[in-house]
Amino acid sequence: MDFATKVRNVVKDIPQGKTMSYGEVATVAGNPNAARAVANIMAKNFDKKIPCHRVIRSDGTLGGYNRGGEAAKKYLLASEGAVL
Repeated sequence: MDFATKVRNVVKDIPQGKTMSYGEVATVAGNPNAARAVANIMAKNFDKKIPCHRVIRSDGTLGGYNRGGEAAKKYLLASEGAVL
């Protein structure tokens, strides 16, 4: 399985109301040094079954979101009950 598929599988399993950092996703997907790669994979994700809005930066800031920007990402996370 390629790294991008592993990343999408990890993100697909993030529960509603929870978040993971790009680095945490990279680690679980098997490459702890690939946080930027995770960000690039999520930036190209348009599959609604993969909740890429649940992936944030390690410093707790939201980072980008390809379906409406940071405001939309913040709204989605808040509506799911995520503590930001």
